[in-house]
Amino acid sequence: MSISQPNGPTGAYFANLGVTSEVLRTVMSDALSKGGDDCDLYFEHSSSTSVSLTDGKVNQASTHVTLGMGVRVRVGDQVGYAYSEDLSPDALRSAAKTAAGIAASNQPRQVALPVAIPLPNHYPVSRPWDQVDINLRIDLIRKWEQAAFAKDERIQRVEVSLADSAKVVMIVRPDGRLVEDWRPMTRAHLRCTAEGVGPNGETVRESNGYNVAARAGLEFLDESRQTRLVDEAVHRTVFLLGATSPSPGEMPVVLAAGPSAILLHEAIGHGMEADFNRKRISIYANRMNQSIANDQVTIVDDGTILGARGSINVDDEGNQAERTVLVENGVLRSYMHDEMSAAHYGISPTGSGRRQSFRHAPMPRMRSTIMEAGPHDPDEIIASVDKGIYCVSFANGAVHIGGGDFSFYMKTGYLIENGKLSQPIKDVNIIGNGPEALSRIDMVGNDLKIDEGGWTCGKDGQSVPVSQGMPTVRVSSLVVGGEQS
Repeated sequence: MSISQPNGPTGAYFANLGVTSEVLRTVMSDALSKGGDDCDLYFEHSSSTSVSLTDGKVNQASTHVTLGMGVRVRVGDQVGYAYSEDLSPDALRSAAKTAAGIAASNQPRQVALPVAIPLPNHYPVSRPWDQVDINLRIDLIRKWEQAAFAKDERIQRVEVSLADSAKVVMIVRPDGRLVEDWRPMTRAHLRCTAEGVGPNGETVRESNGYNVAARAGLEFLDESRQTRLVDEAVHRTVFLLGATSPSPGEMPVVLAAGPSAILLHEAIGHGMEADFNRKRISIYANRMNQSIANDQVTIVDDGTILGARGSINVDDEGNQAERTVLVENGVLRSYMHDEMSAAHYGISPTGSGRRQSFRHAPMPRMRSTIMEAGPHDPDEIIASVDKGIYCVSFANGAVHIGGGDFSFYMKTGYLIENGKLSQPIKDVNIIGNGPEALSRIDMVGNDLKIDEGGWTCGKDGQSVPVSQGMPTVRVSSLVVGGEQS
C-alpha cells in the first residue's frame, strides 16, 4: 500500500479525514490557552511497503501505515509536547491541552484561521508506487539476485530488498500558515557473500553490499541504476577477498568522492547544528565568521536538491527548505537553525527543523550536507601522496559532538604508494578530531559527487533520511588503525 499524491487543494487531504479549518483553529486555541509563546500542529499519514529475498526465496513482504498528530507548545526554551493517533476533534483537543501545560500565564493568544501556502516541488514523481503491483516489485528483486550470481562465480549468497514509502504531512501555525507536503521515498539494497582465495592463499569469506535511495518513484530505478546496484554490490564484495589491513600510523588520507561524505556529515555536520551551539556543546559555538578550514573548503546543507533522499519542500515547522551555506571559502557563516535556535540568535530559521514522526518534536537536523567542488584534479590529489591511504567506502562511525573526536570504520580502500593506488585494503579505523580534520583538508577535488545511498541520520533517538556528498579531498594527516596481514 502506498499513499497517492494529493491532487486537491492544499489542506483538503486531512479535511477529508475530518480535520477542518475550524477544528484546527480550535485545537491551536487550546494549545495556547495558557499563554504559550507559539505552537505548531503536525499531522502525518504515512505508508510503506517492503519486499525482501534471501536464498532464492521471498522471505518478507509487508506494509505499514501510521496516522496521527503532534502538538508542540513553546515557552521560551521550554517545550510541551503531546501526540494523538486519533484525529477526532476531542482527541486532538486533549493532546493540545496536555502540551499547553508547559505554560502558566493564563493569557490565551489569538489564533488565525489557517490559509494554505503553496510549496515548490523538489521531488516530482512520474511513476508513483501506489500504481505498482506487488508482483513487479518481486520480479525486480529476483532479477537483481540472478544478475548478481551471474556476475561472479565466487558469489555464494545474495540478499535483496526493495522498499518504498510515502507520507502526507500538514503543518499548521497560529499565524494562519498551513502547508501540506507529499514525501515519497524509494530504497533498494543488495548484499552479497563471496568465497575465494585470499592474498596469502587462504580461503576467505566476505560480505558487502550497495544500496540506492531517493525521494522518487519507480522511475528512479532505471536500467542504468539497476545495473550499478548489482555491479557495485558484487565488486565491493569480491574486492574484500584480496584486501589486507594496513600498518597503523598517522598519515595522509585521501577521501574518495561521494560515500566518504559520511565523515563530513558526522564529524563536521552535527557540530554545525544550531542546538549544539546554542547549548555551547559544539566546538564551533564561538567560531562564527572565523576561518575554520582551507579557503578551498565550502560546505552547504541543501534541502532543495532535486530528488535527493535528504530533500524537503518544507521543514517540519512549516518553513520552506533552502540552501544554507555553512562554511564559505573556509569561513564559518551559518549554523543549521530551527525556529527555537533562530530566535535565540535573532535570525531567520534555515528550514532545518525536522522530526522523525508526529510522535516527536522537531530539532535542527541536516538535509543534504555537501562539500562543494574545488580546483584540483582527483589524480593530482592521489599523486601528491607518497605514502597514505585512499578511502572508498565506510561502514559506520562514532562522534563525540562536544570535542569533535571521531572514529570511522573504512570498509574498502587502497594504499597509496609513490603517488599511485596499490594494495586493496579493508577494515580500517580512521581516528581523528572533526575540526582538526577540517582544518587539515589541503586539497579539494573538482569531482563533486552526491552519494545515492540510503543514508539515515540518528540524533536524540530520532532518525531522518539524509543525503551527503563531497569531491575527492586530501586530509594531510589522520590516525589510521590497522594491522598489516
